[in-house]
Amino acid sequence: MNGLFLLNKPAGLTSNQALQRVKRLIRAKKAGHTGSLDPAATGMLPLCFGEATKVCAYLLDADKSYRVGARLGEATDTGDADGQVIETADVPDLDADEWRRISGAFVGQIEQIPPMYSALKKDGKRLYELARKGEVVERKPRKIHIHAIDVVEARGKRLLLNVRCSKGTYIRTLVEDLAKAAGTVAHTASLHRETVGDLDPDGMLDLRGAEEIAESGIDALRSRLIPADAALSGWPSIALTAADVSRFCGGQAVNAELPPGQEPGRLLRVYGPDDRFLGIGEGLAGSLVAPRRIFRLGE
Repeated sequence: MNGLFLLNKPAGLTSNQALQRVKRLIRAKKAGHTGSLDPAATGMLPLCFGEATKVCAYLLDADKSYRVGARLGEATDTGDADGQVIETADVPDLDADEWRRISGAFVGQIEQIPPMYSALKKDGKRLYELARKGEVVERKPRKIHIHAIDVVEARGKRLLLNVRCSKGTYIRTLVEDLAKAAGTVAHTASLHRETVGDLDPDGMLDLRGAEEIAESGIDALRSRLIPADAALSGWPSIALTAADVSRFCGGQAVNAELPPGQEPGRLLRVYGPDDRFLGIGEGLAGSLVAPRRIFRLGE
């Protein structure tokens, strides 16, 4: 059993708790998830089973998009609605166009200081563990890329945004920084992840739906898995000849017709002549493709 399950994670569960629930339902031996969501957050959480766990690392690098609800005028110690209010401020009377002007300054490559309530480590300790003890440590700014911020609604203390961003972006910090630029404070009141990379959100299923399908039998739920290479659909691809398949799967570089404009060092999807996904290859000079990750998906 190999494939991806796109879970619409409910609020109140950690990403690992959600994974374990589906893992039991689908009776998988090997499982992993990619792109953790905070317990209060909802939305797309790709769960990987069997050989599909090999794409987890590549999905971590994928862009993501969110629907974000911000509460203006109140800052919390965690940056979200689960925290305690630690500061209040007046909210300026700004319309959506004025918020678009403010948010426009955050589009592109920016630097962001990770929040204390995060899973990053300092001297072997998770930052959130230190934060719960009341400790605040210095965090180095990190470069991230905000591709787009769409202001959907701005009314009173409510601000609704659509955000598309790179890996490593903390939406809670983005909300706080936007509020600061507007002369107030804020926290993230709701967060829903809509997409991860090129995965189709129409394939998402919530936990209750998964449980109902599982009642019809394990095969019914497993039929909702999508192929591992769906996570890499935005990558260039090549097809090998039958003679080169065994060499590639055995760890040898092979000659192949690379896609136009393919630069050495770029990763690509590799298929056999029967369209069977073989794995991830790296294009080298001289039209060579070296295996970087082989997927044993069966004949």
